[in-house]
Amino acid sequence: MIARDVTLARLRAALAAAPPTPVRHRPGHRRQGELPPGDPELVDLLAERLTDYRAQVYRATGAAVADTVAGILAAEGATAVVVPPGLPADWRPGGIEVVVDDDLSADRLAELDAVVTAAAVAVAETGTIVLDAAADQGRRIISLLPDRHVCVVRPEQVVATVPEALARLTPGHPLTWISGPSATSDIELNRVEGVHGPRRLHVVLTDG
Repeated sequence: MIARDVTLARLRAALAAAPPTPVRHRPGHRRQGELPPGDPELVDLLAERLTDYRAQVYRATGAAVADTVAGILAAEGATAVVVPPGLPADWRPGGIEVVVDDDLSADRLAELDAVVTAAAVAVAETGTIVLDAAADQGRRIISLLPDRHVCVVRPEQVVATVPEALARLTPGHPLTWISGPSATSDIELNRVEGVHGPRRLHVVLTDG
């Protein structure tokens, strides 16, 4: 066993034996918004914040999700899209090759034009969508390699604050927090999109 393995084994053993550290909340720390999850004002705020981050936002009835997604992909010129195994069948677009992820290789995922997923929760105040690797969202890699990400969000998934979102998430699950398309800036503040994930983020807000 090399020194690195010994060190990591000691760290794991120490962490496993340590009791959980209680979370301390500062007095006056805001943990919850004034509006209940799914309130139309929260959904509107989420749409506004996502737009600020250069995401494209669409509204659709539950019955029109597949057609809306198909229209987005057609406008993007996409011909093949990957979906997680648990994505609802009535959300899958027609008129395009739909590839269900069954542990596709990174090379194969990079060849596909887009990915369509659901979400775990969305934070209105920060314009953030969270994925937690559930069956309708899939492995983290499928939302990072394709150049376009289409994410469908239900109204009841929209909360006001980050603490409210965290309360809905299961500790230990792999989480991906998305606020707009992947982007970074160099020292001269020149913005470059698509460095760490999709260059294009499309969010479909359903009515139920």
